[in-house]
Amino acid sequence: MAKKTIGILTGGGDCPGLNAVIRASVRKGIAAYGYRFRGVLEGWKGMMECLWEPLGVEEVSGILPKGGTILGTSRTNPFKNNEDGGDIVVENMKRMKLDALIAIGGDDTLTVAHKLTQLGVPVVGVPKTIDNDISHTDYTFGFDTAINIVTEAIDRIHTTAESHNRVMVIEVMGRHSGWIATYAGIAGGADLVLIPEQAYSVDDIIETIEKRHERGKDFSIVIVAEGFKPEGVDDYVISSGGKDDFGHVKLGGVGQLIAEQIETRTGFESRVTVLGHLQRGGTPTAFDRVLGTRFGAAAIDLVHTGEYGKMVSLQGKKIVPVDLEIAISELKMVDQELYDLARIFFG
Repeated sequence: MAKKTIGILTGGGDCPGLNAVIRASVRKGIAAYGYRFRGVLEGWKGMMECLWEPLGVEEVSGILPKGGTILGTSRTNPFKNNEDGGDIVVENMKRMKLDALIAIGGDDTLTVAHKLTQLGVPVVGVPKTIDNDISHTDYTFGFDTAINIVTEAIDRIHTTAESHNRVMVIEVMGRHSGWIATYAGIAGGADLVLIPEQAYSVDDIIETIEKRHERGKDFSIVIVAEGFKPEGVDDYVISSGGKDDFGHVKLGGVGQLIAEQIETRTGFESRVTVLGHLQRGGTPTAFDRVLGTRFGAAAIDLVHTGEYGKMVSLQGKKIVPVDLEIAISELKMVDQELYDLARIFFG
């Protein structure tokens, strides 16, 4: 029987742990099942343009501790302004002689994967996002690394805030959900955490900061997710015009807005730090390396058993398959209990 050839792609924003997934799928696929692998370059763009390179034991050697993705990535959407996008992917699967495809990515990447399964493409999904907002999995790899980076930044900013009696506003990633802000805020001892799931007006923010100063604390640390929209503000704060292929505008600037309001209305000197892409760069934590490895090995097992149209997920201590249609049905938001824990330490 002819060897199967499996394609692997990474789509959307990069994050630490992607290479762990690639390495595990390739190593287990070769050792356990005798598969061949082809790395699809630059996410769905590679599937649209037939861009690939061979993946073997040598190619994945030494990549475990590396951040980013050795395959490159993009935010290309095969179905945007292209009625034939799905057919092009199907045709290029044949050209690349792929028997199945492993798609590693977030909600957008997995939504494309689901649409392709409806066209008969044999696809298995692996959830990836530092935002941790994919439903039906307890964690996504990349998240743990991101919150460790943000926590370290908070620790460093805390010392300078205290030295200068300043209000320091730290803007972190989180378009739809505030998992990074909440976890890092709890770990770093933030005095206020602002996330998309929770309603706060500028008046509420000012009141919290002033109460803190009234009890003798002359500095404050405010963590704000980029997708937070203060009550009374008509829309999200957008750093530049234009949208990506999935219709997302580039967010950024809400931290500056809040810092300016605090300083103007209280007179407390305020500064803003935007952590930006620092959060998704660098070497993955041990947790993300292990989770990525478990996901990668489980994904190739699903390929072997022919369980396509599914995503691997972490539920409790176990890796279990979930239907892609269910996984992308809704985003996972920060639950009230966790946010209430963070709120204990506000002000």
